Amino acid sequence: MQRNRLIAAASAATIVLEAGWRSGSLNTAGHASALGRPLGAVPGPITSPTSAGCHRLIREFAAVCVTNPTEMAELVGERSIQVPLDFSDTDAGPGPIPRTSDQVRVFDALSGRSPRTVADLSRRAGLSTSAVRGALGGLDLDGAAQEREAGWVRRL
Repeated sequence: MQRNRLIAAASAATIVLEAGWRSGSLNTAGHASALGRPLGAVPGPITSPTSAGCHRLIREFAAVCVTNPTEMAELVGERSIQVPLDFSDTDAGPGPIPRTSDQVRVFDALSGRSPRTVADLSRRAGLSTSAVRGALGGLDLDGAAQEREAGWVRRL
């Protein structure tokens, strides 16, 4: 479950291709939704058990119905997408992901010397503890924050 939270925090959007009624993909999608990330689903036949989770996401979580790569790119705000045929020629990636407003608020509330608890960061940033935890996950992945025994500190 920790891995699902990290995947959701590190992703610009979450698109579920196949998922049963109960699946780890739905868990990741739930975390992405809680973090305010765009959520998409590629629905299959209504009679297929492996499509039940995608239909549930569309119905209960207002996921966007995605049917092709262009729609996937639109979900993350890209106008067009080019899918390389030879993946060995791709570059290192698109670069750093910009910080969300919650991540900026939490980063500003962090100290470089004194570890701060999630409750303290929540108070200082004016955010809920769940929003702070989500922001810390993204900041940790970016290397901007680090968890220590006594709390979280700023790294950059």
